[in-house]
Amino acid sequence: MILMKDVHKTYPNGVTALNGINVEIEQGEFVYIVGPSGAGKSTFIRLMYREAKATNGTIMINDLDMSSLKEKKVPFLRRDIGVVFQDFKLLPKLSVYENIAFALEVIEESPRNIRKLVMDVLELVGLKNKARFIPDELSGGEQQRVSIARAIVNKPKIVIADEPTGNLDPDTSWEIMKILEEINSSGTTIIMATHSKEIVNTIKKRVIAIEDGLIVRDEHRGEYGYEI
Repeated sequence: MILMKDVHKTYPNGVTALNGINVEIEQGEFVYIVGPSGAGKSTFIRLMYREAKATNGTIMINDLDMSSLKEKKVPFLRRDIGVVFQDFKLLPKLSVYENIAFALEVIEESPRNIRKLVMDVLELVGLKNKARFIPDELSGGEQQRVSIARAIVNKPKIVIADEPTGNLDPDTSWEIMKILEEINSSGTTIIMATHSKEIVNTIKKRVIAIEDGLIVRDEHRGEYGYEI
């Protein structure tokens, strides 16, 4: 599913974000990525959906070699990867329905299938009654649920969530975690970067800790392990 071997990433300004990452993540796992700020977590995640490219090393995602993947093939890679961002990244002038449908329109899904898929996923995240709302009419938690719906509407094999609860209150954060757990229970791999000690220590999953660009800990049913 996801394989990294001796992966390094140095940015043009000379900053080394990753310094020899080795990891394997199987289909259907739920993995937290933890570590102090500046440790390399965001770079680690961005490499998976080719928002960034490794300087050296091997990265295989769904049997695709990231180092030799041509730019024109990147959109096809991303059909199998849904991404959820901390700041939602919704299109402000489009409705909830249109934001989610857009992810299907770009892959030329038929209008009939788009309607069914969008309404199904809105029901999953509990927003079927807000399909015509625009993002500004929603709470932060509702916007994040739209972001999740958009990420999973085309049934990707992998969902990458970068601090998905970082801007949310505790009650809303737990609601988002319930949705992510439900998605994972259907067989989707979830990779979640987080600073939430409470979430990691309560909902026990695999924990990969990154410090100074290296994996320093990899534990099944692990704990957060850092002071906030």
